[in-house]
Amino acid sequence: MPKRSNKDRVFAKPLSDVKAFEFNEDVTRVFQDMITRSVPGYELLLQMIALYASVFVRDKSNIYDLGCSLGEVSRLIAEQTRKLNCAIIAVDNSPSMISKCQQFGDSGNIDWRCDDIQNIEISNASMVVLNLTLLFIDRDQRQSLITGIARGLNEGGVLVLSEKVLLDPELENQRMVQLHQAFKKMRGYSDLEISQKRTALENVLLPDSQAMHQQRLKQAGFSEVYQCFRCFNFVSYLVIK
Repeated sequence: MPKRSNKDRVFAKPLSDVKAFEFNEDVTRVFQDMITRSVPGYELLLQMIALYASVFVRDKSNIYDLGCSLGEVSRLIAEQTRKLNCAIIAVDNSPSMISKCQQFGDSGNIDWRCDDIQNIEISNASMVVLNLTLLFIDRDQRQSLITGIARGLNEGGVLVLSEKVLLDPELENQRMVQLHQAFKKMRGYSDLEISQKRTALENVLLPDSQAMHQQRLKQAGFSEVYQCFRCFNFVSYLVIK
């Protein structure tokens, strides 16, 4: 497993020009700290994905971790499926993220790939993970990505879709955003850091409503969709083919 990363100070100093958020070397260096201090329930979410792997992954099948970042999900899945003959394909379009993954030592059956996840053809899959990934994909390309995943999953295979969402009614959305901001402050982020990161993510992280996710999954042909996790405005769906 990766060592604890450096403390996230990416947005700690006032910036005259806040640039669009990128998964560059600066972010990669502190990503583990950033994600655990920014996403409520993240550690539990990882444990749940590992549990799903132990239940749903089948021998001689493929597992895809799309938007793998530092590869935590892939490594947990590898641990849960070590007695099976499976291939884990872990994909991220950030060269610094994939480079870091490859430095962590023995990856076993994990195939690290630096690529756009939309270039990956899903086949013979018993599990596909989109863990806080889809919201960074252009909205007009999300349906085709989900449809391709549905096509490449075997019967009984699962898609794990974790996302930050827009909630309805608007009052609930406002309250959950308020609580999420409070969570980040409780985890040590300053008002300046929260504000500057929000600006950086403005046109990069584009959440959908829960209704849109349900519609997209239904259109792709999925009928079993379960919301197994929610914390404030973060949810995770277990989707079974």
